[in-house]
Amino acid sequence: MEKAKRYLVFLVGLFISSLGVSLITKANLGTSPISAIPYVLSLNFPLTLGQFTIAFSLLLILLQLLILRKNFKLEHLLQIPISVAFGYFIDMTMGLLTFVAPQSYPAKVLYLLIGCVVLAFGVYLEVLGDVAMLPGESFVRAIVMTWKTDFGTTKVCFDVSMTVIAVVLSFLLAGQLAGVREGTLIAALLVGFIARLFGRALYFMPGLLFGAAAKQAEPAETPGGYVIAIGRQYGAGGRVIGKQLAEKLGYAFYDEEILQMAAGTTGYTPQFVSRQEESMGNSLLYDLVNQMYAYAPEQESPKDAVFEAEKKTILELAQKGNCVLVGRCADWLLRKDPHCLRV
Repeated sequence: MEKAKRYLVFLVGLFISSLGVSLITKANLGTSPISAIPYVLSLNFPLTLGQFTIAFSLLLILLQLLILRKNFKLEHLLQIPISVAFGYFIDMTMGLLTFVAPQSYPAKVLYLLIGCVVLAFGVYLEVLGDVAMLPGESFVRAIVMTWKTDFGTTKVCFDVSMTVIAVVLSFLLAGQLAGVREGTLIAALLVGFIARLFGRALYFMPGLLFGAAAKQAEPAETPGGYVIAIGRQYGAGGRVIGKQLAEKLGYAFYDEEILQMAAGTTGYTPQFVSRQEESMGNSLLYDLVNQMYAYAPEQESPKDAVFEAEKKTILELAQKGNCVLVGRCADWLLRKDPHCLRV
């Protein structure tokens, strides 16, 4: 029953994704990066966007076979019917949206943004269903598995490559840039980000649909003693004060020890974990790479993996009680613990 629900959710997500792609395309400001090549080809040849999407998806599946070789599993062949369905869904929604033909630039931007939200929700449902990946994401996964690259970075490189190839094809076939515009860049920046927002806002959906444990673990009461959680900025002296306080009370003291313990559960080195937590980049490229993990149901971004590992470590230490915890959001994570003094 759960499997049937997952396929149904995935199928609904696939249709909604096709609706999002069609809305973005109808906005006439370019299309999403993964659809850029099929769209440019559809503008220059008799076949439709959906038909070229199917052909391009089959090419990506063939490339996966060449990359993975003996690691290519029978379950990967499920991408074939998914690709066919997605292509037909795109043509169907393009037909349903014949009335969408914005003329003014603000109207085009509005339809583009609506399309991004719709596509992001479709991506969220596909990941929620967790039964298969579309060929584009599966191709990226094949590269990651074979050459041990980072999924987020590889996905960004893949999207950029698809866009560049589409631009080249446009100039070769039409002698001008057509089918790739600012909307392509906007879709690349927004869709993954919005999909992650859906995942956070609808965290209860797996439990509601599949009976899985979806609720975030709430901090349990501390049975063994008390916890003092100190939140501080670097240079504020929180570590020094926390250490002196722990010595006077005879409590255990945890600061960098949390980092060491968390690193053991992530597979990352302590040095890598330290860089992740102390240098949470806020650049556009960093955010773009991080949001690409919205397309990978079985993979978590390094930033999220580090946070979850440190969260688990902090909750376990709080269970033991009689300790001082410094930084790493411990004061927030233990906000509902009646035996925790938050400073």
